[in-house]
Amino acid sequence: MTSAFETAEAIRSRRVSAREVVAHYASVIERREPGIHALVAWDRDRALAEAERVDERLSRGGDLPPLAGVPIAIKDNICTREGVTTCCSRMLDGYRSPYDAHVVERLKATGMIVLAKTNLDEFAMGSSTEHSCGGVTRNPWDGSRVAGGSSGGSAAAVCAGMVPWALGSDTGGSVRLPAAFTGVVGLKPTYGRVSRYGLVAFGSSLDQIGPLARDARDAALLLSVIAGHDGRDATCVDRPVPDYVAGLDEPLAGLRIGVVTECFGAGVEGGVASAVRSALEVYRGLGAELVNVHVPTMAYAVACYYIIATAEASSNLARFDGVHYGRRAAGVTDIQELYTRSREEGFGAEVKRRILLGTFVLSSGYYDAYYLKAQKVRTLIRRDLETAFAAADVLASPVSPFTAFRIGEKLDDPMKMYLADVFTVSANLAGVPAVSIPCGFDGAGMPVGLQLTAAWFEEGRLLRAAHQFQKATDFHRRRPID
Repeated sequence: MTSAFETAEAIRSRRVSAREVVAHYASVIERREPGIHALVAWDRDRALAEAERVDERLSRGGDLPPLAGVPIAIKDNICTREGVTTCCSRMLDGYRSPYDAHVVERLKATGMIVLAKTNLDEFAMGSSTEHSCGGVTRNPWDGSRVAGGSSGGSAAAVCAGMVPWALGSDTGGSVRLPAAFTGVVGLKPTYGRVSRYGLVAFGSSLDQIGPLARDARDAALLLSVIAGHDGRDATCVDRPVPDYVAGLDEPLAGLRIGVVTECFGAGVEGGVASAVRSALEVYRGLGAELVNVHVPTMAYAVACYYIIATAEASSNLARFDGVHYGRRAAGVTDIQELYTRSREEGFGAEVKRRILLGTFVLSSGYYDAYYLKAQKVRTLIRRDLETAFAAADVLASPVSPFTAFRIGEKLDDPMKMYLADVFTVSANLAGVPAVSIPCGFDGAGMPVGLQLTAAWFEEGRLLRAAHQFQKATDFHRRRPID
């Protein structure tokens, strides 16, 4: 099956029916899902019924939305009326949302069909999709390896051809890391570019919904759909949304790409560094200028992030107490036991760890030493990025120091797991957009991701750079053997 962009055109021109499209992806899911476990729920019959309604309208010559009949998968921390929204947590087991998230409303307005909800680390807290109450998502390239996280299910579903595109959420790299690990495109938009209404909150000053797709053009098209102002999210910016697809073919001559020197030091695997540097030479051949830039505070970004993110998680997840929201323990005798047992039964180990860390850094006597200091470092990271953007139009680095690791390899050492985010968290702390694009493979045949970062609201520049790279290479077209 072709890209989402081409699929939409084929349906509109009646070269293929919407039912045939949905049936194709359903057949791929039936064949590949048991070995990958990218999905937590999907509804073949409902999707086929929606597709048949699209075909019926087409047969009558009726006007249709531009993406009518194109299937999409949604990360299971984004609310949908159809199916469940569980955040892959026992705390929300069986929960059915009474409303659609803003982004889902936008998808439906363009005629897209929500085919499935995808697996994730519980409440989006993780880098491997190993912290899901429903089980681990496996990497389609190698089933013994992780798909990345927390949007591992969305990335794996796109990589395996179960859907043409999907939505994920990115709090510290949760779209870009799984995109890199599975060889697809993943974009984290500018904070405020996409409404968070209907996204179950993890870190409210960091969270952002973003697309995962087979190529940059599909990512641009999907961003054009979901971006835009929504008054239900006070942080959503009222700013015109450009046509991200229209500018993709502008040449890159004169584009300044800043190579972030701090991202090529000790700890970066040789295969990752080699693939990224080769990609930069492709950009040089496309007319871009490579310049070295420094972001010295990046060394403190992971520590800063895991203070701020856990503090916000502790606050956001306080609502799941057995009274207001979520699981309610049975047979309790007093309110203290209700709170304790409901949260003990409902939350997994990683979520509990982050709640404890966040509560600690916000507590009396430690707030100034940890949380307040982390917010000051956050400001310094933003200033360093502003300085870098004065010297370069786009910043380049690996997405991660390593490629997809083996399932269970880092579970016993949270610090090693957290270091997967060392190059991604700065974009969330500063609120800038960043994209992961496949740029090669390591010695084990696993995909390597190149991260491009731009200044606030410069998603168009990122997507143009990604698209031009993909016109000159074929990494995004390679897929694992079925």
